[in-house]
Amino acid sequence: MAFVQILVLIAALVAVHRPLGAYMARTFTSERHLWPERLVYRFAGIRTDREHSWRIYLRNILAVSLLSVLGLYILQRVQQWLPMAHGLGPVEETQAWNTATSFVTNTNWQSYGGETTMSHLTQMLGMSFQNFISAAVGICVAIVIIRGIARHGTDKLGNFWVDLVRCNFRILLPIAFIGAILLIACGAIQNFNAAQHVHTLTGATQIIPGGPVASQEAIKELGTNGGGFFNANSAHPFENPNGLTNLIEIFLILLIPFALPRTYGIMVGDKRQGWAVLGAMAVLAIGSLVATTALQLHFAGDHLAAMEGKEARFGIVGSSLFATATTLTSTGAVDSMHSSYEPISGGVLIFNMLLGEIAPGGVGSGLYGMLVIAIMSVFISGLMVGRTPVYMGKRIGPTEVKLLSLYILVVPVLVLVGSAVAIALPSTAASLANGGPHGFSEVLYAFTSASNNNGSAFAGLNANTPFFNVALGFAMLLGRFLPMLFVLALAGKLAAKEVVATNSGTLRTHTPLFAGVMAGIALIVTGLSFLPTLALGPLAEGLMK
Repeated sequence: MAFVQILVLIAALVAVHRPLGAYMARTFTSERHLWPERLVYRFAGIRTDREHSWRIYLRNILAVSLLSVLGLYILQRVQQWLPMAHGLGPVEETQAWNTATSFVTNTNWQSYGGETTMSHLTQMLGMSFQNFISAAVGICVAIVIIRGIARHGTDKLGNFWVDLVRCNFRILLPIAFIGAILLIACGAIQNFNAAQHVHTLTGATQIIPGGPVASQEAIKELGTNGGGFFNANSAHPFENPNGLTNLIEIFLILLIPFALPRTYGIMVGDKRQGWAVLGAMAVLAIGSLVATTALQLHFAGDHLAAMEGKEARFGIVGSSLFATATTLTSTGAVDSMHSSYEPISGGVLIFNMLLGEIAPGGVGSGLYGMLVIAIMSVFISGLMVGRTPVYMGKRIGPTEVKLLSLYILVVPVLVLVGSAVAIALPSTAASLANGGPHGFSEVLYAFTSASNNNGSAFAGLNANTPFFNVALGFAMLLGRFLPMLFVLALAGKLAAKEVVATNSGTLRTHTPLFAGVMAGIALIVTGLSFLPTLALGPLAEGLMK
């Protein structure tokens, strides 16, 4: 019966793929503005008739993100003077910096316990609000690269403010509202209560926390944000009460990323292109799920050993499914402790993030990451057969290849340099609960998670130190906005090109063969970049068992 939930999940994703993908395509191509959107435009002084070049689009993204980091940092530092503080003091400076960058970059890395650090107002006004904004920014960038591929002879790629408002009003808010209602109906809590002290039957005193949990839980999963209202994250029964809510949360995580390829196919005028992208994503996702679940069951030896670090209400398969979904996307929420997985299984989870989280990836970031792989696949295939690489009628020249290369190099530089510096510092030893290969894996996982804007962690690492708070904060910022810079520049270059005629020698990019090439290129690039590092951590630990 445990595997039935996988079949139910697949069936649900298949059912919504076409209608949701088409709906999102209409959202970003419609010329009609809804009345709530018009109110926002009028209040903010937004000119909806003006489209932006990639540089202006990027400038607006950076502006709203900078203001968001500043606002969230201040909110944490003054929360003790605001309503619903319930006795909590200000957040420490480096932790406030780390948390601000974390939520603005869609990472939601947490070096704190939510119920003991953040007030209800900070959770709602700061964290939940940024869950919407950061998710919408990722989707907007994906829409821009689609426009860059679809348009020709122009430098106009849409209006960022219109895209941002539409994404929130028409996509994120309605689905998150429905998701929150479902979670409440299934047992997740939603209130404004402070922590309650109760006496148990044995005479002990227990603290029962409260808060507006379900509303934050819905958007944290839908926006592939991650994080948790409570320190235990989605393993906490108030966030994720049972197997049904577990399945709902996984569905919300995968919903938009798996529907966006349909949006892509419709907006470029060739739905087969969307199927090819979806096919590559599905191959990688299914392979990862099979590997994680099979390895966890096989190497554990028996059922009780396999349940280490997992909740009985989810089981091995449900936990492995959640872990795979959250690391293949940029979510970072967890319903089990990844550090407790068998070494090779934990290595697969790290590898999921090192892939660039493209199967299906975060909301928006997964699609534009896979499109980078698609264009790179065209270039490499062209080199192999001696033909000029062309993708969707656009010639791929030296400038585009340089942008692709810079995009691909961002994560390896951040992960490898960050991990090396952290391991070299004597103070890191005090942050590790384990030595040897597993301790190395804890540090590697932290910088992998931060640089890919994932947010999950190997729980044995105490990252609430000045070094890790500051270093991981910069890794999150660079890991989010440098790839966006290169993707937007690539979109601008592609949009300016004219479409060239195709012939019998042009590589067809809508076939199952090309989907396989994309999946293979993603695996090869990741393997060449990180296999030596993985050999020092999870692979070495696995061989020692």
